[in-house]
Amino acid sequence: MKICALTMAYKDHWALSQWFRHYSRLLGPENLYVVSHGADPRIQEICPGASVLTIPRDRLQGFDHWRGRMLNGFQQGLLEIYDWVIRSDADELICLDPARWGSLADMLADQQAPAVFALGFNLFDFSQSGVNATDLSVFAKTRDAVFTGHYSKAWAVRRPIGLRRHGIQLRAARLAQFPFAMPRGVYLAHLKYADVAALSAMSEVRQEVGNSEGPGTPGKAWKQAAKEAVEKREEAEALPQLPWDEAEETAWSSLQSPVRDEASSVLRCKSLRFQFRTTLPNWFSR
Repeated sequence: MKICALTMAYKDHWALSQWFRHYSRLLGPENLYVVSHGADPRIQEICPGASVLTIPRDRLQGFDHWRGRMLNGFQQGLLEIYDWVIRSDADELICLDPARWGSLADMLADQQAPAVFALGFNLFDFSQSGVNATDLSVFAKTRDAVFTGHYSKAWAVRRPIGLRRHGIQLRAARLAQFPFAMPRGVYLAHLKYADVAALSAMSEVRQEVGNSEGPGTPGKAWKQAAKEAVEKREEAEALPQLPWDEAEETAWSSLQSPVRDEASSVLRCKSLRFQFRTTLPNWFSR
């Protein structure tokens, strides 16, 4: 089975280093594809052996829409060569429970559906200062997690199906009956809050972009990125703690009835916010 991974990056060097470290170990660097939003020589340095494509960063108007269409096009092209294409943001890692799956290829080979979702969680660094070590797995440093329906995303396809709004874009006639597959023991780790130093650096970048003039700039969350980051960390730290098995079962079970959004013809998870946190099991750091 041939599998590749595709992402797009802008300045988030710490997260990209985690993405490359993770997927180069699973797939080999020659099967990794990074779209650089603007020229950035650091990206090739961070991702040696990966294929890097630089696109102009000269407009943000309609960014989410044209970015999605472009990546869906790249994804479809890669399916001419690969059996499965993994696509995620640079701060998202797919992790498998070794008690359930021997490898990524084994898990994907077991799937009947043409697209796969994962149970998502935000990973939190509750320390006061981050080490920002790029040579170590993030899971060796922190394992505090909060499950989230919002990041329980579609992440891999084996047919030319577009990804949109964290789900899959379908023709209206297929929406009602299209299979929803979220295999047990497959997790999407969202790393935005997983390193204090990286979060601080990227909050400055987001605020700069959010407060720039011109059409197409992001909304309020980017304009006040540093404030939003502090509030999210404090909110997560205040949540009650549940054991992993109980937290995982509750979150997974709650997401098995997906949203079939007829207005946008998208199949996606419910955007549930779970009011508990948990600690990842030790196998994440292996």
